[in-house]
Amino acid sequence: MKLFDPAEQAAIMVMVLEDDQAARILAELEPGELRLLGEKMCALGEIGPEVIAGAIAGFVEKTENLGLQAHDRIGQVHSKMARAVGDVKAENLMRRILPEPPRSSPIELARWLTPEALVPLVKGEHPQALAVLLVQLDPEVAAAVLHALPESEQSQIVHRIATLGPVSQGAIAMLEDLLTRRISEQHGQTPFEMGGAREAAGIINGVGKVLEKRVISEIGKMDKALAKRIEDEMFKFEHLFVLDPQAMGALLREIDNDTLIDSLKGIAEDERNVFFRAMSSRAADGVKDEIAARGRVKLADVVEAQKRVVAAARRLAAEGTIVFGSGDDDYV
Repeated sequence: MKLFDPAEQAAIMVMVLEDDQAARILAELEPGELRLLGEKMCALGEIGPEVIAGAIAGFVEKTENLGLQAHDRIGQVHSKMARAVGDVKAENLMRRILPEPPRSSPIELARWLTPEALVPLVKGEHPQALAVLLVQLDPEVAAAVLHALPESEQSQIVHRIATLGPVSQGAIAMLEDLLTRRISEQHGQTPFEMGGAREAAGIINGVGKVLEKRVISEIGKMDKALAKRIEDEMFKFEHLFVLDPQAMGALLREIDNDTLIDSLKGIAEDERNVFFRAMSSRAADGVKDEIAARGRVKLADVVEAQKRVVAAARRLAAEGTIVFGSGDDDYV
């Protein structure tokens, strides 16, 4: 059996994950790591079960004694918060946690830019500043930037890179100030994205059904497409988990078996119980067997199936066949 290097094993691990899980992991990687892993993933041939088992076993073995480094812990927390809830919410949350939440480093941003985007930001700057920046870039990117700079400066920059030695925090701060100024000059201040259909839906969900119906109706008169997006955000697949067995049974009678199987593939086993409780034990066992037999399902197919289930639930709710909540302020 072929021996796989660590990067290939990592590629195998990512490939066996669901798409959304893999995306969350890939979002944490550095540019060079992401490119290497992508190359390995594309190069993988047919992978048998024993290879997958070996990759997982190797991962478990390596993590048995693995700890969490304290280096840049604040930055790590801020980054994860931003990916989870967005920049604006993360900034406000970090202000509650820390007196001065960290800001994204311009140098970190530079590491993700292409040479074509970087050259206008640094052209004409002192060779020492350019040397400090280039050593922090991917070698291929740094080489392309160097090639685009004036020939008269290239040797000086390489000489300074070769003799750089320890770099003071002051020099790093000056470089960050330079990049911040140049990015602002070239691209202006990038505004935070705020609001959206999801945020509006979250607010409307808490105002009670009378106000909700009036607001949605008025928005529909102004922008039907926007009203539809807000309603879609208000009514998610996970909202079905509150249905009692009788209401769930009514919903299940409106859904074909393939749609049900695909929709349940996208949720955890314990969350499926609300669906199984509305079935006979024999029917529930049959559905469980079909879920196991179906194997992996594309995330897009799961999402589409869940949308069809939600559409059926919305129709039944509008007809009064099923009810969400029990009071005047609940969504029905």
